[in-house]
Amino acid sequence: IMALMGDATDNIPGVHGIGEKSAIELIGQFGSLDALYKNLDNVRGEAKRKMLKDNEKMAYLSRELAQLDTDVPIKVDFEELELKEPDREKLLEMFKELEFKSLLKDISPKGDLKSEYELIEDEKRFGELVKNLKGLKSFTFDSETTHEDPMQARLTGISFSWETGRCYYIGMAAGGETSAVDRERKLDTDFVLKELKDIFEDDRIKKTGQNIKYEYIVLFNYGITLRGIEFDTMVASYLLNPSKLNHNLEDISFEYLSHKMTTSIQDLIGKGKSAITMDRVPVEKVCAYCCEDSDVTFRLRNILDKEITKKDFDELFYKVEMPLVEVLATMEINGVSIDREYLSRLSSEMEKKLTGLTGRIFDMAGEEFNINSPKQLSVILFDKLKLPIVKRTKTGVSTDEEVLNKLAFSHPLPKALLEYRELAKLKSTYVDALPGLINPKTGKVHTSFNQTVTQTGRLSSSEPNLQNIPIKTEEGRRIRRAFIPSGENNVLISADYSQIELRIVAHLSGDKELLTAFKEGSDIHAYTASLVFGVDEKDVTGEMRNMAKTVNFGIIYGMSPYGLSQSLKIDVNKAKEFIDAYFERYPDVRSYLEGLIEEARQNGFVATLLGRRRYIPDINNNDMRMRQFAERTAINAPIQGSAADIIKVAMIAIHEALMKKRLKSKMIMQVHDELVFDVPRTEAKEIFRLIKDGMENVIKLKVPVEAHVEMGGNWLDMSPLEEV
Repeated sequence: IMALMGDATDNIPGVHGIGEKSAIELIGQFGSLDALYKNLDNVRGEAKRKMLKDNEKMAYLSRELAQLDTDVPIKVDFEELELKEPDREKLLEMFKELEFKSLLKDISPKGDLKSEYELIEDEKRFGELVKNLKGLKSFTFDSETTHEDPMQARLTGISFSWETGRCYYIGMAAGGETSAVDRERKLDTDFVLKELKDIFEDDRIKKTGQNIKYEYIVLFNYGITLRGIEFDTMVASYLLNPSKLNHNLEDISFEYLSHKMTTSIQDLIGKGKSAITMDRVPVEKVCAYCCEDSDVTFRLRNILDKEITKKDFDELFYKVEMPLVEVLATMEINGVSIDREYLSRLSSEMEKKLTGLTGRIFDMAGEEFNINSPKQLSVILFDKLKLPIVKRTKTGVSTDEEVLNKLAFSHPLPKALLEYRELAKLKSTYVDALPGLINPKTGKVHTSFNQTVTQTGRLSSSEPNLQNIPIKTEEGRRIRRAFIPSGENNVLISADYSQIELRIVAHLSGDKELLTAFKEGSDIHAYTASLVFGVDEKDVTGEMRNMAKTVNFGIIYGMSPYGLSQSLKIDVNKAKEFIDAYFERYPDVRSYLEGLIEEARQNGFVATLLGRRRYIPDINNNDMRMRQFAERTAINAPIQGSAADIIKVAMIAIHEALMKKRLKSKMIMQVHDELVFDVPRTEAKEIFRLIKDGMENVIKLKVPVEAHVEMGGNWLDMSPLEEV
């Protein structure tokens, strides 16, 4: 067949005009190539016979090319060619290094931990467990609940482990519960927690957990304040490798134990079902699941603790990251009050504005279309209006924000589209969503502060994401007005670090000019402009200051001349001259930044003031774009990471001061370099001093650290607060 049809891939010519179908028919009819040519007169169709006859030599050459030469001298032990089991240990290491999670699941041993799990079924055995727990120096525990949101979760069980392979599970049921499976094998929730309260609140008994902040909040809602928090495997995994996409127990178990968790939550309750049905799962299954979590967490703790010591992270982990768990849990419990009526009015206003924008967009386009459809928008912009194509993607011509910003210079429609997108996003993400996030029991919104997400060490938040509320646009700022104090006699107090990252650059670089500017309390942007433009500070224009400000902050992010030219809308050569002039005035800053890149090349990572590491694997990449991005990361990570470390230490200090003084004021939000407090007016004076001290004096730099404090009736309308 190959002799007749050929194979272009292998340069086998075949018979011109004979395709696969004809070749199969001919060989099917005659049995072989030789038989075909011996009986050529029996081939139907004169044209086909002629093609075969004219190309006989080519057909036999094609057969020769397609056939395997079996006369090649080769010695083969065919038993050695038999498919064998892979080297699983080598594969595991490789798959873990490359984070091939689905492949890991296929080869990782399942349920291979030698373990003994016990279901505590009666009060007598539970009493023995309580007695054991009271005599321990430390233990690991994990809770099973009915909800992912700890503020809404109800406990259905708790497991404890304090020795490898041994774990104990207490199934719990609220009084009067009748729908639960194995009701008689569960203990009453109130009874269990009453007996465990002293243990959980005993600071001398140290506790370990995976995402222990969740357990803190759940227990708090049952009237228990968890004390003695010592170790969180999720936080430890994050500190050791902040570049990992996630730090859930399944992934950490794969990485450090080469163990595949036996059961997932969905295995227990069924795919697509809510965790609220967990109390309907047979208690033995929940026992095995919850105990495995505690067992694996206990084993991981011993491994991760050694890794933390090996990398000299003890101080950062035990003095910053672990104390921060309680701070964040408390902030989440505190929540923030939302002005629902204001949001309702704002939603109506935005809807009217969106309707008006939609009309304008249709007028400019000359027709109606689906504004949210990239495909339809592409037709309008590039086919109808003939605007230049800026960027292509795998799915077609791009209409993303970057593209629209560039097109806005040549047509008004892209600018209107950008305005529409921003407004629609703010309305759906915040204005319309916030009322639905109000907890019915507390009447507040309880955002989640995420400690193990960003690679720089910064905190992030979700539901709602407070970090993404735009502060530079009028519409974004209006959303802040919806965040209000918890009562008429309270106010919001906001404290924001002043140019903390630039102060860190001054400290780390030791640049004399920069140190002088901050020590003398100069306007750093005007000061920089005066140096770069060679004029007195009093002669610095607003334009000069804005250019200097862009460079001051751009330098922190490794901004290139091209990047600066885009930001300032100036020529690339002019931007390069500006950056060169900047480094001439601040030579030690240049040396410091170049040193960071070299440090990354030598060590594979850079570190913050407190020793937090950011690994830079692409710092020596042959791809110039990848390498340049890695260099920018190497410059930014120690600066932004140090700022993150400082505000974390400040949060811990302020939290401890609030607890010690038993004040009613509450820390409720953290957004980048800003902290927000809900404060009774009677405590404002004391809180002002407490915040200033906590933020400005926790870490000593070579330059003064300043925090600007404001007070107001909502998060937007605030006035500077000096000594009250």
